[in-house]
Amino acid sequence: IGLQSTGYNVVDCEAAKELGITVSNIPAYSTNAVAQLVFAMILEFTNKVTLHSQAVHNGEWCTCPDFCFWKAPLAELDGKTIGIIGFGAIGRRVAEIAEVFGMQVLAYAPHPKEAGSLTHTKFTDIDTILRESDFVTCHCPLTPETNGLMDEKAFAKMKKSAIFINTSRGPVVCEQALAEALNQGAIAGAGLDVLETEPANPSNPLLTAKNCLITPHIAWAAYETRKRLLDILEDNLKAYLNGTPQNVVNN
Repeated sequence: IGLQSTGYNVVDCEAAKELGITVSNIPAYSTNAVAQLVFAMILEFTNKVTLHSQAVHNGEWCTCPDFCFWKAPLAELDGKTIGIIGFGAIGRRVAEIAEVFGMQVLAYAPHPKEAGSLTHTKFTDIDTILRESDFVTCHCPLTPETNGLMDEKAFAKMKKSAIFINTSRGPVVCEQALAEALNQGAIAGAGLDVLETEPANPSNPLLTAKNCLITPHIAWAAYETRKRLLDILEDNLKAYLNGTPQNVVNN
């Protein structure tokens, strides 16, 4: 079974193993693209590009009596703290980009990790991340431990000015709890590329929640990213046919 994804929860890997069926996934193909979308969402909140472009096109700048014109408070990333829950390849790439922006990084990994060349990254627990971060971004796999990780209690621990980002898996987030946190002002905003049900269910409370950006699971969809996926899939098939399977997830 050759998956065209990193996640493999759609396959009963234990049953496949018992039947002698090899299951291979596509690891680390979307690292750059996912990290890029994380910062596209963060920058939309800090710079509000869409809001200001619409204002200009609507003629608001043209009729402004003053040179200075902006619609909402803007913010620099330099000096802000980003909390990263899950520190695989994508989490590390997000940390690298954050450090270039001058951000402080708090990271959580269930197993010990090395910061390596990262000089402003500190490993800590999830509660500290939620309490101290200006931005919280999830990069963890979907497991029994992470299912519903971001629930009402988690959002209550975050700053009211904080932004939540999820580009990992939809069920990591309790969607009703997030919608209530946004509508009640418990947090300032959210950017989501994944939902529990995809395509989105019309009744999803996040579709009408305040300050909630939702993209249709596009973090992996850049042309270069999809080409890389297919190249790895081809290599997985060749390796299996040659008797040396690679990227096997049910050894």
